[in-house]
Amino acid sequence: MSSKIFNLKKPEDVSTANVELVGLIGGWLVARETGIRPLGGVVLAAAGVWAGRSWLAKTNPATTAALAALYVGAFGASHPLAKKIGAWPSVLAVTAVSSGAACVLSDIKKND
Repeated sequence: MSSKIFNLKKPEDVSTANVELVGLIGGWLVARETGIRPLGGVVLAAAGVWAGRSWLAKTNPATTAALAALYVGAFGASHPLAKKIGAWPSVLAVTAVSSGAACVLSDIKKND
């Protein structure tokens, strides 16, 4: 019997673009559907930590910091952008930019 409670994927094997999708879109949906904004923040933060673990394993500290800043910035940018183009389009736009960057700078690079 294994003493591990969870068998986590190695950080190098995690698709961080997908994790960002869950964090940004999932966090927004959780906050919207429950009416508890901090609960959406928990989803956002958990996904950010999970992605950051993989960015650090796959890239370097500078790239990890840049991707983390972009992820947090995407969350921050979605709020004023939502006032201009609507909530769904805003969340989708910032998620596309942030997860696209993660894909190019971390996920695809790992497979080269």
